[in-house]
Amino acid sequence: MIIAIWPRYRVRACGTGRISSLILLATLLTVNAFAQVRAVDLSIKWGVIENNYGNKAQSLSELTLITRHQFALPAKGWKLYFNFAAPVVPLSSTGNVNITPVNGDLFYLSPTTDFKGINKNDSLKIRFVASNWLINKTDAPEGFYLIWDNTPTRYYAIRPVILKPSTGPGQFLRSPLDKIEVSTPQLVFEQNKTIPYIPADSLIKIFPTPQTYQLSAVKFKLDRGVKVIADARFKAEALYLKEELARLLLPTVTPSKNTINLVKKQMPEEAYELEITNNRITIAAASGAGIFYGLQSLKTLISPLAYGSAQKVIRIQGVKVADQPRFGYRAVMIDVARNFQSKKQLLKLLDLMGLYKLNVLHFHLTDDEGWRLEIPALPELTAIGAKRGHTLDNNQKLQPSFGSGPFTSNRSGSGFYTKADFIELLKYATARHIKIIPEIESPGHARAAIKAMDARYNRYARQGKMVQANQYLLHDRMDSSKYTSVQYWNDNVIDVSLPSTYNFMEIVTREIKEMYAAARAPLQTIHFGGDEVPAGVWERSPAFFRLKKADTAIKRTDDLWPYYYRKIVHMLNANGLYLTAWEEAGSNKIVQNGKMTSVIDTELTDKNVHLEVWNNVLGWGSEDLAYKLANRGYKVILSCVTNLYFDLAYVKAFDEPGYYWGGYSDVASSFRFIPYDYFKNPAKDRMGNTVNPLFFLNKEKLTAAGKNNIIGLQGALWGENLHSAAKMEYMLLPKLLGLAERAWAREPAWATAADTINSVLYDDSWARFVNILGQRELPRLTYYAGGFNYRIPSAGVNRANGHIIANSGLPGFEIHYTTDGKTPTLKSAVFKDSVKTGHLKIGLFNPAGRSGQIVTLENK
Repeated sequence: MIIAIWPRYRVRACGTGRISSLILLATLLTVNAFAQVRAVDLSIKWGVIENNYGNKAQSLSELTLITRHQFALPAKGWKLYFNFAAPVVPLSSTGNVNITPVNGDLFYLSPTTDFKGINKNDSLKIRFVASNWLINKTDAPEGFYLIWDNTPTRYYAIRPVILKPSTGPGQFLRSPLDKIEVSTPQLVFEQNKTIPYIPADSLIKIFPTPQTYQLSAVKFKLDRGVKVIADARFKAEALYLKEELARLLLPTVTPSKNTINLVKKQMPEEAYELEITNNRITIAAASGAGIFYGLQSLKTLISPLAYGSAQKVIRIQGVKVADQPRFGYRAVMIDVARNFQSKKQLLKLLDLMGLYKLNVLHFHLTDDEGWRLEIPALPELTAIGAKRGHTLDNNQKLQPSFGSGPFTSNRSGSGFYTKADFIELLKYATARHIKIIPEIESPGHARAAIKAMDARYNRYARQGKMVQANQYLLHDRMDSSKYTSVQYWNDNVIDVSLPSTYNFMEIVTREIKEMYAAARAPLQTIHFGGDEVPAGVWERSPAFFRLKKADTAIKRTDDLWPYYYRKIVHMLNANGLYLTAWEEAGSNKIVQNGKMTSVIDTELTDKNVHLEVWNNVLGWGSEDLAYKLANRGYKVILSCVTNLYFDLAYVKAFDEPGYYWGGYSDVASSFRFIPYDYFKNPAKDRMGNTVNPLFFLNKEKLTAAGKNNIIGLQGALWGENLHSAAKMEYMLLPKLLGLAERAWAREPAWATAADTINSVLYDDSWARFVNILGQRELPRLTYYAGGFNYRIPSAGVNRANGHIIANSGLPGFEIHYTTDGKTPTLKSAVFKDSVKTGHLKIGLFNPAGRSGQIVTLENK
C-alpha cells in the first residue's frame, strides 16, 4: 500500500466541547489522510528497450506510470523522486517530463509546461537514454516517492517497480564486442556436463582442503557426556568447543569415557594437528588460533545433516591430519555503509568466516551514503550520517540512495552500530581468531562524514562558537571546485589541505582504539580508504592556496595526495598502528613528457603500508599493478575484481542480481584464482573475448621478493545492492568457499600446469570441489548458524531425441519436476534420466527444500 506520514495527536483532559472539537478534527484529518493515500495510487513499470543505443555505451529504457482507481496525476505541482545507478542523458526523456539529477544516484521526474497530466486508470510511457548499459534487474530505477509542491514535507512512497524482463538480443548486447552469452538452461546443461558425481566416501571430509589427510576405519562416538581436557592456555577454545557441542547434541546424564584433548605442541602459528581414534580426539597446536582451526576441521568432519537438529550421538570418522594455511591473511570485506546490515547479521558472518578459517574482516563502515559507527565525541556522524531520507539540504539526514526511499525508518538506508555493539562484535570476532580492520573512507567516498561535520559546524556557528565549529570541518566552505565522482557525487571529497581534517582523523582513531581496548581485541591497523578521488577536487580551495603558499613542496593539487597519506601514516605510527589502504594510496600522479601519469610512491614502501589491490581489469592498464607494488616493497592483499569481487553478478541474465562492470563472477572465479600468477587466469576478458596470450608479454611478473610481499587474499562484498540479509548471503555464497579454499589450501598442481584452466588436473579438482559443495558444505550451511540463503543455480535442461534431459552443477542436490503446471517441491517427482512429454517445471533443491530458479518449458 502507499505510505503517508501524518502527525500524531495526543488528547489531554479538557472540557466536553473541547473533546468534541478534537474528535471532529481527528476525524477530518483521518478522512483527509485516507483521501491523500488513495490520491497517490500509482504503479510504475520499467523495462530495457535497447543497449548499445546509437552505437554508444548507453541504453534506452522505458518507464510506464500507471494511475489506479480514482487517482489522476495532474499537469503540474509534483515531483517523483527515484534512485538510478546510471546518469540520464539530459533532455533525452519523452512524455513531456524532465528527468533532473539531484546528486549521486538521486533523480526526480517533473512535468514540463506541455505535460497534460495522466487521467484516472490511464498510463504514460516515458523513454529516456542512460549513459550506461542496463542488463539485469539491479540496473532498474528504485525507491520512487512522490512529493506535491504545495506540501513538500509529506512524502508518498510508491510500491516497488514492476520489472519487464529483457528477452531479446538487443536488450542484452552491450556492444558488438560483447560475446558473453545470456545464461539459459541449455547453456547451464553444457557447463554441467563435465561435472561427474563422486561418491561421498571418496571426498575429503575436511574443508578447506588440509595439507595432509589420512582416514582410518575407526569411529569416534560423540555425545554430550564427552570430556574436554585442555591446556590452560586454551581455556577460551575449550569454552568455545563446549558451546558448540551444546548446540549440536542433546543433553545426557551418562558420562562418556571418550575425551577431546586440546594440547600445546611447537609448530607454526596457525598450524594444527588433528587425530581421531575410537575413544580420543586430539588437537595439537602452538597457539589458540591453531586449536581453533583444528576445531573447525572437526566440525566439518561431522555429517552436514547433523546441524539440522540436535543429535543424541554423532559418529565421526577416524582421521589423522597435519595442516596449516597457505596465506596468513584470509579476508572478507563487507560494505555496510551503502546498505546497513544488523549486528545480528554480522555475528552470523563471523560464524561463517570462523568455520572456514578466514581470519580478517575488513569492515567498510563509512562511505558517501552512510557512517555506521558511533563516535561519541562526534555524535553528528551517526545522528546525521547514519540516516537517509528525503532532504534538500542534508542538514539533518542524508538523501536517499539505492532505493532507500523518503523515510529514515528504512532499515537498509538508516542504522549504525553503537559503541557497545561494536565492542560486542570485536569480542565475538576475537573469540574466533578474526581480526576486524575498520575502514574510514578518505579522502574520497566521504560525503556522510562531510555532511555530518557541516551539521556540527552549523550547530556551533549558530551559538557563535567558531573555534568549535571549525575544529573538525572536512571541507573549506568557500571551495568552489567542480568535480563528479565515479558514483556521480559532486561533494564527497575531504579537503586534505585543512588542518581540521587531521583533527578529525586523530579523534576518530583515538576513539576506535578505545573501543578495541575495551573489547581486549587486537588493533594493528586502520584502513583509510584511498580510492576513486575524481579529477577537479581542491583546485579552487582557499585551504589549498594557503597550504601551497606555506609549503613549497605543494605545487599542484596532485601533490596533496602524498601529503595526505604521509600525514596519515605519521599519525597512525604515533598511535602504534600502520596504514592499510586501497591500491591508489601507493601511487602518485606526476607529469612525464608533458603527460600526467601515475607512478608508484617508493617513499612509503618501508613504512609497513598494506595495500589492497582491486584493479586487474583487462584493458584498463593496471593488470600488473599488484605485482608492481609487491615488487617495490609494499605488503599487498589481492582483492582482484575479476575473481574476488562478490557483488558481481554470477551470470548474465535479467533476473540475476549484481553488477558486471568488471565481468561476471561465480564460485568458479574465486576457486580458479592463481595468486602468484593471475595472468594465467583469464581465458576471456570481461566482454567474453578470447585473450591473446601475448597481451601479458610486457606486463611485470612477480619476483621472488615480491612473492613474499603478497600477504593474502580478500573477497570483497560491496553493499550497493544488499538491501537485506538474505541478499547479502546470496551474493556471498558459495563464492566465499572458493576464496576459503584458495586462501588456505596449498597451491594446486593445476595452477602450475601449462594450460591451467583447460587441464585435466583442473577438471578433476573442480569436480571434487563442487561435489564437496553439493554433498557436504552447502547442506551444512542450510542449517549452520541458523542457515544461509546461498545461491542455488537452476538445473541444466536440454532436449535430446524428443526427450527432456537435465543435470546438476551441484552433485548431491536433487532435481525435482512436475508435469501439471504446478511449481515443484521436494515432494515432487525426482528427475531420473529423461522425461518425454508434458508442461514441465524443473528445479534443483537443497536438503531443506529450497530451490534455485525454476525452469519452465513445454515438451510436445
